[in-house]
Amino acid sequence: MQDATLPEPAFGAPELRAVTADDLRRAIRLGWRDFRAAPGFGLAFAAVYVLAGWAMTWVTLATGTSFWMILAAIGFPLIGPFAAVGLYEVSRRREMGLKLKPAAIMGVVVRQGARQLPSLCAVIVVVFLFWFFLGHMIFALFLGLSTMTNISSSAEVFLTFNGMKMLGFGTLVGAGFALVLYMISVLAIPILLDREVDFVTAMITSFAYVRDHPVPMLVWAGLIAVTTFVAMLPGFLGLFIVLPLWAHASWWLYAILAGHAKATIGRPASAAAPV
Repeated sequence: MQDATLPEPAFGAPELRAVTADDLRRAIRLGWRDFRAAPGFGLAFAAVYVLAGWAMTWVTLATGTSFWMILAAIGFPLIGPFAAVGLYEVSRRREMGLKLKPAAIMGVVVRQGARQLPSLCAVIVVVFLFWFFLGHMIFALFLGLSTMTNISSSAEVFLTFNGMKMLGFGTLVGAGFALVLYMISVLAIPILLDREVDFVTAMITSFAYVRDHPVPMLVWAGLIAVTTFVAMLPGFLGLFIVLPLWAHASWWLYAILAGHAKATIGRPASAAAPV
């Protein structure tokens, strides 16, 4: 059931204009503004990831094994987009000048389960499954004959020549999978929230946009990746700031590119030239 306070969504994928460096900076400023204006929502959704990080660390130390992390990593793509949608909805309602009612925002998140978002999540899970299958093959190729006992006593195996080659090659392959996931989802998730469109069209639109504007969109991906990695170092606590910031900023980047009226107010004329 559509929220009565929200307009009926438009049909089909939006026309997205070329991205500029100013667009990236403006999206980050607007994302930070939204986080400061409604920090409770950002902290609540980020807490899911922080608690999961603590749980993974505890299980690893308590059991000395890491095979269970495959299941955790497979499950997170199912949770991640829904958490992002919650913060996208906060920014969308602020853009529209609507009140931020927790029940209404959670209602939007729940309603996504009956729309196209679960199908996108399923695609993400399939890609992850294939990556884990390939990851096991890479491990077997380089370290299949190495003695491995548990996560604490086997760490030195990765510092051998074959271990370093495995880590290097695996990182490159993993980066390729991460790039594909980024390309199909970075704009697809906000499109699915904002428009009445099927998930395949949303993914194709997102993928094609990143392909056609590689430099600014890869800069955006790099900023997210680096800051998220740094945020995980102090016991995952940095995620309380970084995750809400990038979720809000990602919505605003989409809104700017889609030409939402309030997203383009105050945009300087110099921003007309694409990066």
